[in-house]
This record gives sequence, C-alpha cells and structure tokens, in this order.
Amino acid sequence: MNTQTSIADLAKQSLARITGFLVDDPHTETRFREIGFAEGDVVEVLHRGLFGGSPINIRLHGTSIAMRPREARMIIVRRLSDKD
Repeated sequence: MNTQTSIADLAKQSLARITGFLVDDPHTETRFREIGFAEGDVVEVLHRGLFGGSPINIRLHGTSIAMRPREARMIIVRRLSDKD
C-alpha cells in the first residue's frame, strides 16, 4: 500500500518515506530540514502521548524525535509495505 498521508496519521510502529512538506510558511520547512527531515527519509512512529496523542515520538536516522501533532501533519509521507 503506497498511500500518501502525514506522520500524524500513521499508526504506532508504522514505517513511511517522506515525500514532501505542507507548511504554512518557509521558516517551518527550513526548521524541519535543519532537524534532519528530507524527502526520501524513512520515519517510524514509536509512541503517542496518552493525552490527545501528543507528543508523537518518531524515529528518524536512528534518533528519537518528539513532535506535536500539528507539526506532524505538515510532513507528508508514503506508507511503506513489507516489500519497500
């Protein structure tokens, strides 16, 4: 299944490849890129907070990153199947 969605919509332990950003200003995209997010990178959702699912904890390049659901909705991904 190669559905495009956002990191915020992924289930726990889901793997996905970043395909782009849907940001409200260029500064936000620059900040994501400075953190290490880029098209083609694989992310995994590790955990969601108990209260409203915040923060969302993801793995990127072997590093655990916590982010708000609002920010996670700005990072567009393609879910990976077992074959990808």
